[in-house]
Amino acid sequence: REDTLIHIFAVTLRVVILTLAALMLLQELGLMIGPMLAGAGIVGLAFGFGGQYLIRDVITGLFIILENQYRIGDVVNFGGTAGLVEDISLRRTVLRDLDGTVHYVPHGELKIVSNLSKSFSRVNLDIGVAYGSDIERVAATVDRVGRELAEDPGWRALIITAPRFVRVQDLADSAVVIKVIGDTQPLKQWDVAGEVRRR
Repeated sequence: REDTLIHIFAVTLRVVILTLAALMLLQELGLMIGPMLAGAGIVGLAFGFGGQYLIRDVITGLFIILENQYRIGDVVNFGGTAGLVEDISLRRTVLRDLDGTVHYVPHGELKIVSNLSKSFSRVNLDIGVAYGSDIERVAATVDRVGRELAEDPGWRALIITAPRFVRVQDLADSAVVIKVIGDTQPLKQWDVAGEVRRR
């Protein structure tokens, strides 16, 4: 959060300083900046209707930052657009998805923000097993694999709660679907889920 705030304030401060420096330079060159500022005010009023979207983006961005909804490095989902947060400004967020595509999302367009990496993440698997399977044996096997993974030196640091059998989730056409859940460190749910499937 500190890095995100420092980045945003540095960019904002840079814009303010450059604007003031440009105005001072124009004044030193002998140009009257008073009428220019008045003219800019009139032009600003003319563009006011278009600027309402900019104001909405900035106000929403301010609340996103103050409420610490997400920060640079988090993985978020904006109602269908998901990816790693690469940059945040007061006006927009830059996401990079798994395909490497960069998305620029104006804050005023956000209705729902889902943070997939805040505090902890969760392995949430639906696994199909044959109808002839002994469900008690399946549950014991899943729990054993989860415990072994949580005790494995290569994986122990990534796992908060060992993946475990929770319930029979569904009776599908060709399989009994079971639910497996476990908690991991932020952003590690996909690695752990893949290893659970492999084992």
